Amino acid sequence: MDLSGVISISGMPGLHKVIAQTKNGVIVESLADKKRFPAYSSSRISALEDISIYTTGDDMPLKEALQKVFDKEKGGPAPDHKAADAELLKYFGTAVPEFDKDRVHTSDVRKLINWYNILQKTDLLTKEPAAAEADHADIPKVGADAEKPKPTTKKSAPAGGKKLMKTDAPKVKIVTARKSGTA
Repeated sequence: MDLSGVISISGMPGLHKVIAQTKNGVIVESLADKKRFPAYSSSRISALEDISIYTTGDDMPLKEALQKVFDKEKGGPAPDHKAADAELLKYFGTAVPEFDKDRVHTSDVRKLINWYNILQKTDLLTKEPAAAEADHADIPKVGADAEKPKPTTKKSAPAGGKKLMKTDAPKVKIVTARKSGTA
């Protein structure tokens, strides 16, 4: 489940994906209708990666709560977020039993279930095979699968006997401003 780049904008329905950054904000694309528009820095933008839910213990990241709903529904859609309050709280209590009933409001549960259904329709909840392989990329290979170091070749000096020097210093481009007008 990859929630990077998925955001919620206060006052705008649905979820959005960040496409590019601009000087004054970001360009976003709606996950529902794929329309692109600018979201300015004055808007209240929340990344789904940064949101968490109050629980009786430590706060639970939204990603884990969505994963629990995903496991409960076996990848299918959740009930409609416009259902009765008692029904939604009972459903969410079975999916995430450790949520704090005093601090998590019904509107929060509605929003989470709505977001889950949006992400489920756009197939952003399934774990990608490339991501699963990347999880194991830091484990060194042993045995026949291990990569053997390649032998290094020694380069000869260029013609004329001069040695080329490589420096690690970055190349710096110097830009000067021209004065306009007469002096």
